[in-house]
Amino acid sequence: MDLPETTSHRTKTRGVDGRTDGPHPDLINQISQFNDLDTILEKVLFEARMMAGADAGSVYIIHGNRLKFSAVQNNSLFPAAETDIRLEQFMDTSLPLTKDSIVGCSILTDRILAADDAYRLPPDFPCAFDATHDRRSGYRTKSILTIPLKIFENRVVGAIQLINAKNRRGEVIAFSAKNKARVPVFIRGVAGAIEKGMIYRGWILRALKMAELRDPFETGMHAQRVGIYSASIYKQWARKRGICGNEIQHTADLIRLAAMQHDVGKLGIPDAILKKPGKLTRDEYAEMKWHTIYGYRLFADNMTDLDQMSAEIALNHHEKWNGGGYPGSAGGALIEEPMSGKSKKGMEIPLSARITALADTFDTLSSERCYKPAWKDADIRDEIRKNTGTDFDPEVVAAFFDILEDIKKIRCRYREADQ
Repeated sequence: MDLPETTSHRTKTRGVDGRTDGPHPDLINQISQFNDLDTILEKVLFEARMMAGADAGSVYIIHGNRLKFSAVQNNSLFPAAETDIRLEQFMDTSLPLTKDSIVGCSILTDRILAADDAYRLPPDFPCAFDATHDRRSGYRTKSILTIPLKIFENRVVGAIQLINAKNRRGEVIAFSAKNKARVPVFIRGVAGAIEKGMIYRGWILRALKMAELRDPFETGMHAQRVGIYSASIYKQWARKRGICGNEIQHTADLIRLAAMQHDVGKLGIPDAILKKPGKLTRDEYAEMKWHTIYGYRLFADNMTDLDQMSAEIALNHHEKWNGGGYPGSAGGALIEEPMSGKSKKGMEIPLSARITALADTFDTLSSERCYKPAWKDADIRDEIRKNTGTDFDPEVVAAFFDILEDIKKIRCRYREADQ
């Protein structure tokens, strides 16, 4: 598919403290265009912070009896950098869902909680402030605004917490009465987008679980890692080309979800081949190649941009930069005939598939499987460099190596043991 280009809907002027008079009427619609839950939550947090002039903030989502960080932003600790991946965002950190914490109390009592100074809470404040993160980071939390996140039928699924409102001089102040009123209105307005993101995530994870039941060598965590690796590589590739931020955000949202489904076509491969512990015969390998076409057919109706990108990744993620991959040019509109066409190469391969091919290879090599140990990082780097210009697009590889440390942090965050 042609990479989509979007236009910013935020046209109101910000003051020096980053605040506006409120969200542009089209802002909620812009957020609703995203599909990936993490993209939506990052965007919602950013816009809420800008609206209230907040230096920092977090989004917490309920997972069983705990709260997990789903987005973390802090201008003082990690200002805008070349990459969007931050260690803090992917820390394996969670909180117990109890009334002991401010965010837990806000969720369980369904109340908006505001404090002018977290270290000097009024006597009637319903809970205490936990300064653990401040001590670890050296940050000083002062003003706090915590708002429950609700979706359909007012079901509370988490909370958004804004920290340290600032005035035009950059001084930390209390959240104003105006912002205490308008930020919750904005949060309520994006409830539908958040719910849609949760539904999409649920659909994809269920499909991945089905594939995992069929294929013992594929895991849901592998798919999630490939998805976020691909989105991160794309962002770096696009930034180096000077692509506008809104287009980057929109395409990264698509590629993350689409790349997660790169191998879903294996559902159509017979168990005798898919679960064979030894090396495949020539005929069996030829049959295995059909998973690219089966995956393509699942999305071939192209009802949405996500369907279109999912189809092109499923079909083309085994093509090689200089040719010799599969399924080749037989992968056309119908793909009804056996694979017999010339392999695609170079720019004939969609960018999304070129990126996913590298992300998939990196994760496969760095993951332990019953048939192989995990490769050492140095060996993986050597292998990728050796195959640059043959298997992999050199520009995609360059973007990958630019953010390799970030990729490793993602790998730690999405470990197999956390599935």
